[in-house]
Amino acid sequence: MKLGRSLEDYLETILILKNHLGEVHSIDVARQMNFSKPSVSHAVKILQNKRYLSVDIDGSLHLTKKGSELANQIYERHRFFKDCLIEAGVAPDQAETDACQIEHVISEESFRKIKEAVKKEGW
Repeated sequence: MKLGRSLEDYLETILILKNHLGEVHSIDVARQMNFSKPSVSHAVKILQNKRYLSVDIDGSLHLTKKGSELANQIYERHRFFKDCLIEAGVAPDQAETDACQIEHVISEESFRKIKEAVKKEGW
């Protein structure tokens, strides 16, 4: 299920922060994304209502199984396209920016087919 770029970016950021920090709070997300705390709080409430995220009494953010699956899919796409673009000669900063765009618009079928083709060609 597509959530839209903004909410997908929140899930991806929470996943990345969780992997780096272990425990994630809204303020960590706000700092990482350079967003205001109220903007993050609003997104967290939406993600909670859609059952992608839970929040502990101490404010720790936790991806649900559904949230974790989607966040991992998005992050996998991001890493894949960033690596492909760098391999093709794109500057790392530009590859990061472009991968962040591509990860949200490509269909699952197209992503899978491109990934298979790249693997087959031995990139």
